[in-house]
Amino acid sequence: MLDQRLQQKLQQKLSPQQIQLIKLLEIPVMALEQRIKKEIEENPALEELSEDYEVGQEETGYDSEFDDTEDNVTNGDEIESDFTDEFDLEDLMPADDDVPLYRLTTNNYSQDDMQREIPYSGGTTFHEYLVDQLGLKRDVDDDSRYIAEYIIGNIDDDGYLRRKLSSIADDLVFTQNIRISEAELEKVLKIVQELEPPGVGARDLQECLILQIERLDQTQEEVQLASKILRSYFNEFTRKHYQKIMQRLELTEEKLKEVLDIILHLNPKPGSAFNDPMQRDVNTIIPDFVVENNNGELTITLNSRNVPELRINPSYIDMLEEYSAKRKNKNPNDRDTLIFVKQKIDSAKWFIDAIKQRQDTLLVTMEAIVNYQKEYFLTGDERKIRPMILKDIADITGLDISTISRVANSKYVQTEFGILSLKSFFSESMATESGEEVSTREIKNILQECIDNEDKRKPLTDEKLTEILCEKGYNIARRTVAKYREQLNIPVARLRKQI
Repeated sequence: MLDQRLQQKLQQKLSPQQIQLIKLLEIPVMALEQRIKKEIEENPALEELSEDYEVGQEETGYDSEFDDTEDNVTNGDEIESDFTDEFDLEDLMPADDDVPLYRLTTNNYSQDDMQREIPYSGGTTFHEYLVDQLGLKRDVDDDSRYIAEYIIGNIDDDGYLRRKLSSIADDLVFTQNIRISEAELEKVLKIVQELEPPGVGARDLQECLILQIERLDQTQEEVQLASKILRSYFNEFTRKHYQKIMQRLELTEEKLKEVLDIILHLNPKPGSAFNDPMQRDVNTIIPDFVVENNNGELTITLNSRNVPELRINPSYIDMLEEYSAKRKNKNPNDRDTLIFVKQKIDSAKWFIDAIKQRQDTLLVTMEAIVNYQKEYFLTGDERKIRPMILKDIADITGLDISTISRVANSKYVQTEFGILSLKSFFSESMATESGEEVSTREIKNILQECIDNEDKRKPLTDEKLTEILCEKGYNIARRTVAKYREQLNIPVARLRKQI
């Protein structure tokens, strides 16, 4: 049974403009530049301020007297359609299929700011490199060569064959109509494992290291012992149970150290040794803020070097003025044109205001952070960093916590002590025995210092680290120490052990 009823509901929803403003607030300065380029290409009423534009020059602005133009048009006000020969709308707005290229591209760099990229020659990929080597093997028949190429196609970028041979055999049957047993596949895999770099085609780390150790001089005693450790005592080696290895192989500590030095010089990811110039990924951090110390006075500037200044296209404002002044004839085409121009100008005006609001929000938030952490920005001493959470900055600025979180996300600040992430200044607090609140970052620095200075033969356990912190006045639980150690990407004591 269908039941239809009317219902009133009060609900909050974000407008498209608010959503776009939130997205502008989240992105860093590099992404902002691309976002502005895209907006300029999509909205002809928005343009970049030219370099020869003078500040004293009168800029054609957006007059608020035209704000009601759309309402008047939609209510049926008359628009004059008598155009002069000098003013033709089609001349200003070419057809979509005949837009000149120069109107679809922008260049926001001056001659000094242009970043020149070094061209790299197009080399072969890792898999092409393996296939080329396979072609040089004269003792391989055509069938084995075809299957070997299929195996090479299943090798990942690290040089490992992650798939089972049984799965590869099934694929060859269903896709290539080639029936082959796992034993025959094993023989072909051995051919692939003879290729360079050593260790390629291994199915796990142990096999990868064994393939590399077999390429070394087997007449050396250390190489023989290294091969024996990898084959028979691999679990003890990975868990760093060196005492067991020394007892079973009857080795001295000095001898074991020489053997381990050979193993540690092997490459656990043979595929990473192949450098493809076309796959280079250079991550460049461009700071969003610059904080300078001028004789004890901290100045904050927003990095907008490559972000162009925007304005509304004067020709569109002139167009809107002319169309608004002619409201005698009820021409539907003229009315649609006027609405289109009005919408484009409104969109450009909103985008300019959104960029300005973004800059104001970023500056207000950064000023609050700098004032809160003033001692650090003056001295660079990480022990001066105060405990600070998002709510502290939100209370100072009057902004919402979510806004502060978006500002801190993916943003960096350039100081005289280096380029730092804004997130690194936010940390929880912990009370010492004297009742003083300190940042958890200070505790992590003490942990890092203790581990850096520990005896690697007998690394400090989490229990011992807890005792050291308690002696320094930081009453902290062992599980909290383990959590901070993991956040610092420091392994457990057993895996930090060295001989």
